[in-house]
Order: sequence, then C-alpha cells, then structure tokens
Amino acid sequence: MNTQFLLSALKVKQVYGTIPNEVIAIEQDSRQAVTGCIFICTTGFTFDGHDFYKEALENGASIIVSEKYLDMDLEKSALVIVSDSKKAMAILANRFFDYPSTKMTTFGVTGTNGKTTVTNLIYSMLREEKIQAGLSGTNGITINDELKSTENTTCDTITNQRMLKSELNNGISHMIMEVSSHGIAQGRLNGIDFDIVTFTNLSHDHLDFHGTMEQYGYTKGILFAQLGNDLTKSKYIVLNYDDPWFETYKNLSAHEVISYGLQEQSDFYANKITFHEDFTEFTLHTPEGTYHAKMRLLGTFNIYNAMAAIASLYANGSSVERLVTILQSISPISGRLEKLDINAPVTLYLDYAHTPNAIESSIQAVLPFKTNRLIYLAGTGGDRDDAKRPLMAEKASKADYVILTINDPRYENTEKILRNMEKGMQHDNYFLIADRKEAITYAIEISEPGDILIFAGKGQENYQIIENTKQPYSDTSIIKEVSYRKYKKCIPHPE
Repeated sequence: MNTQFLLSALKVKQVYGTIPNEVIAIEQDSRQAVTGCIFICTTGFTFDGHDFYKEALENGASIIVSEKYLDMDLEKSALVIVSDSKKAMAILANRFFDYPSTKMTTFGVTGTNGKTTVTNLIYSMLREEKIQAGLSGTNGITINDELKSTENTTCDTITNQRMLKSELNNGISHMIMEVSSHGIAQGRLNGIDFDIVTFTNLSHDHLDFHGTMEQYGYTKGILFAQLGNDLTKSKYIVLNYDDPWFETYKNLSAHEVISYGLQEQSDFYANKITFHEDFTEFTLHTPEGTYHAKMRLLGTFNIYNAMAAIASLYANGSSVERLVTILQSISPISGRLEKLDINAPVTLYLDYAHTPNAIESSIQAVLPFKTNRLIYLAGTGGDRDDAKRPLMAEKASKADYVILTINDPRYENTEKILRNMEKGMQHDNYFLIADRKEAITYAIEISEPGDILIFAGKGQENYQIIENTKQPYSDTSIIKEVSYRKYKKCIPHPE
C-alpha cells in the first residue's frame, strides 16, 4: 500500500526520517515483522511493545509507530510518533485492509456467560441455511466449519482486520464474533462495523481487570454505543430483558432494541418449559407468532441462549419459523454442559462454568434428573479475579459433594487459591485437590451408580496454563481413561 495514503489516515503525528513509498504489511508483534512492514508499539496488560522495536527493526520494519521518541537509525527506518498507538493501530489497520467489516454482515455477542453458545448457535443456523459464515471466539476461528486456534476470545486489532479481509476474499458474507470485556477495554474491536450486537447477561467476573461491577458493566456498554447514530444503516441491539443492565444498555444507542427473556414484556419470550434428560422444549412467543420449540441443549440458561441467537438472526431478516426448526437439529455446544457419551452407570457432564452464576445454572439444569448424588468439580484460575472464588464455592455447595480444584495455576500459590475458594463452602462434604487431573480421578473413583458428575471450569479446552506456558491437557481424555478403569465392564477402552 502507498505509505503516504496509509499515514494520511492519522491527522496528528510527528514524522522523523524518510517515509518509504510502500509498506507491505502491518504488525504489532515484533516476531512477525518483515522487510518493508510498519510496526506499531502498543502497551498491553502485561507487556510494552516499545521494548521490542529493535527486534522489529532487525526483522526489516521500515516504519515504527510509537508514543515516544526512540533511539533508532532514521536513515534506515522512519519513526512516526502518535499520542495513542492503539487508536492509531485501529485506524491504520482498517485502512490497510480496506475496511472489510463494512462489506459483510457482522454479529457481535457479549456478556459474562453464554457468548460461546450464542455465537455457535448463530453460526450453525447460518450454515444450515447454506450461508458462507465465519466464527471467532473462545474456541478459535471457524471458517465454513474449519477451525483454527487463537490466543484470546477477542483477537487483537490487526489480527481481526486481517481475518476479516481474508474471509471476505474467500467469499464469507457473515461474521459472528465473541466480544470480551478485555477486548472492548483494550480497543481490539475499534473499527469493526457491527450490524447486530447481542447481550447475554452480566454477573461477577473479571474484577481483577475491571475493578468493580459498575466498570465491568460500563465497558460492556461501550459496544452498544459504538453502533453510532447513523440511522441510514439498519443496525440492531439484542438485549436480555431479564438482566438488570437492560435499561442501561437500551439507551446507549439510537438503533432499535429487540428484547428476549422469560417475561411477557419481551419481544421474544418463552413459557410452558419442560426439561428432559436429553432435551428441552418450550413455547416461544415472537413478533412473527408462537411456536413450539425443542432443542438438545439443557437448562434454563440455554433457553436464554437459544432466544438470543434466534432474535439476532430475526434482526438479520431470517424466518423465526425456520430458525425454530433448525434449532431442533443442533448438537449440544462442545464443552457447555455437554453430556459425555460414555456407557457407564453414572451420568457425566463437561462444562465451561467458571463464574458463580454459570455454576448455579449448570446445577439447576441437572437437578430435575438427580436420582442419587450430584458430584460437582469446580475449578478456578490462578492470578485472576480472587473475589469470585468463594462465591463459586458457595454456588457449588448446592451439590451433594464438591471437589475444589484449579483450572490454570499460572504463577499463583495453589494452596492459597484453594483456601480462598473454600471460604464459600456451605457444607462439609467437599475435598480440596490442586492438581486437576487428580481431582477428576478422585471424583470418578468416589462415584456410585446413579450419580451425576459435572466437571466444570475447562470445557473442551486442550491446554492448561502452568506459569506462562500452555501445556497439553484434556478433561475429556482424563474422564474417559479414569471412567474405563472404574467401570471397565461397562465401557470400551477409550481410543
């Protein structure tokens, strides 16, 4: 791209050295810098890109964008100083990749719990309709059913723009994105032109980053405000009517709000709910009429998730009747209260729940089918929000027996983590085991025929973070192996 044209997107800047005629790439990771690229120094939660500009120069960067003057040979590379390098990065990345989100239909889903389920439901329904779609979130980036892993729920600004451009070039017309509060706060979504933004719920999480629930809620609200005031564009906000933040969020944008919930005041609402061990059915009331809905997802929280997805696609012009039909055929979302297909005299569920509300919801979902004990394994992470730990244990206490463990230890003392969680326990039927594999093994070993076991905290994640390294790890593999040893007369050896 012509460098002068690219940099002209920035109104205020200081330029030192000679600007090259062209740049071939834009990067914020010095390891990815190549000859003829522009490298942008940004400051993150745990790093400062200004510390790595020399590596970028060694790799061939011809322009460095920085918030301060840097010691560099200006005869070989140019320096551009800006007041806010994150905003500069969003502006430059959007221009470099030619604003790809403006040329596709883009969904954004935010909230404490349910983002992955809602985005997967939207994606699955679009694919069922033979629509070329992409999905970005906790599980990675999925393009027409091919999955690639990513580091974060919400990717960085350049990765987002590069991804959208690549998808657009490959015929993708609809993009669905999980939007984390960290991603919003750090400006990773700046410049993405969302068409439909959906809110699931807000509950205690990430206070190590945001400080207070008020700040956490405000940060989520930025996404709705960023839809703007241009009413020549058809944009929509889909909100959970039953969440306390509904009134706040509905006033943050001039665009139309579509609500969903369990109250009749909602545009989409559910009643006459019946729970079964393998499916859920309910009556869905919508602006297009009333329908009998059936799905293979379990629990009240998944009724909310299903309504959020259907309302989002309704906003995009889909037929509600068709969406309700598609819903019946969608498989349970991987790692989200997923019933494991293991032929044993116990019922095993894998869940991603790692907040107090999510734990409570998963327990409520299986209680109607409890014939013996409910054994609940609750895990939390090290070096993260410690205020929610006792609240998680308090919610887990609704199970008959609780095992408290650790998802990702990182650098924090494991004894401290577990003792912090333990403060919330409401009964004495629990055990503390720091090693997650040992905790899973113990849960299965003490199980008896008729028990329900829920392994919460990791879902289908295939790694565990120890210090700052991701080690290969799988709850599912461990559960299958231990279950085989315990109940080997009932199940085949896991492959």
